Amino acid sequence: MAAEEATVEKKMEDLDVGKEAEPGFVNGMTLDERYDLVRSIGEECIQENELRKLLEKKPLPVCYDGFEPSGRMHIAQGVMKALNVNKLTKAGCVFKFWVADWFAMLNNKMGGDLKKIRKVGEYMIEVWKAIGMDMDGVEFHWTSDEINERSDEYWPLVMDIARVNSLKRIIRCSQIMGRAEAGEDGAPNLNLTAAQIFYPCMQCADIFFLKADICQLGMDQRKVNMLAREYCDIKKKKLKPIILSHHMLSGLLQGQEKMSKSDPSSAIFMEDTTAEVKTKIKKAFCPPQQVEGNPCLEYIQYVVLPWFGHFEVSRKEEYGGNKKYESYEDLVADYESGALHPGDVKPALTKAINEILQPVRDHFQNNKQAKQLLKTVRGYKVTK
Repeated sequence: MAAEEATVEKKMEDLDVGKEAEPGFVNGMTLDERYDLVRSIGEECIQENELRKLLEKKPLPVCYDGFEPSGRMHIAQGVMKALNVNKLTKAGCVFKFWVADWFAMLNNKMGGDLKKIRKVGEYMIEVWKAIGMDMDGVEFHWTSDEINERSDEYWPLVMDIARVNSLKRIIRCSQIMGRAEAGEDGAPNLNLTAAQIFYPCMQCADIFFLKADICQLGMDQRKVNMLAREYCDIKKKKLKPIILSHHMLSGLLQGQEKMSKSDPSSAIFMEDTTAEVKTKIKKAFCPPQQVEGNPCLEYIQYVVLPWFGHFEVSRKEEYGGNKKYESYEDLVADYESGALHPGDVKPALTKAINEILQPVRDHFQNNKQAKQLLKTVRGYKVTK
């Protein structure tokens, strides 16, 4: 306990949490600035007033996200997560990653082979290091290690969550595993394995086990995060976890709601070659003058603009000349009017994505251990 308190004190010093400063002042940022930065991450926040109060009262809030080591990492998980984590740590948060190796096994990822799952987890951490995630404010906790060490704390919590919830409510959380909650007839999905029924109870328990103040996961994880807030109501817990859900980046092809690791053409992976990125974006759905459902514009909005602060198009004067967009609204206006064409967007998007990914490619090419790790992971068969 003394060591933990010393660590917290050191982090507070590093973040310049002034004892005499105004409430919520951390790392040279006012409460309003911190709130705006943290809130900018979420497509949805439950609840905003709770988030503001948390940032005012707690110097080092704990954010959490869990991930299944299930295959190669695509840019939604790689680049967007790095951007979000870096914003949160800048605002004074501690980010806890729950490396969900046991969950991946329960969900039959990597054929349920825990050794393979562990390798994939190591690879994913390596990618985040290479892309520039702020590791000083990040902690990685392996599910299998943590639960084994504190099983007397974890399993009673899981069992209590299972005890107070109906089977119907748990099945409603199936989306968190990439599974349907209902069949074609609208009836609850009874084809889930017993392990997959247990999974949501465990994920709900993780939030309390890690002492998370903020659940910073994708919109697809919303139902289990709400389950945690409902559990607080049942148990009359005053402080509920705040849900800060980020946008889910769609796949590259028409009608794909999100990138899929099992469909390589739908996703740009973090170590894709420059040629692979070019080919995938060239084939991507990008209808002229249509913004809604256009993945190329979506990638500019959620990846390129947050990374560089601008999106630059290079073209001949006869076609409008070079142009730098510093706001998504300006880009949308030009695209809807036809002043900006898919033939302008795709090469510029390809160039920007390749520039973002180059440090990752370099790392896996030049670091011997990382290179071998990638080779091993690429040899694994992705299972749904």
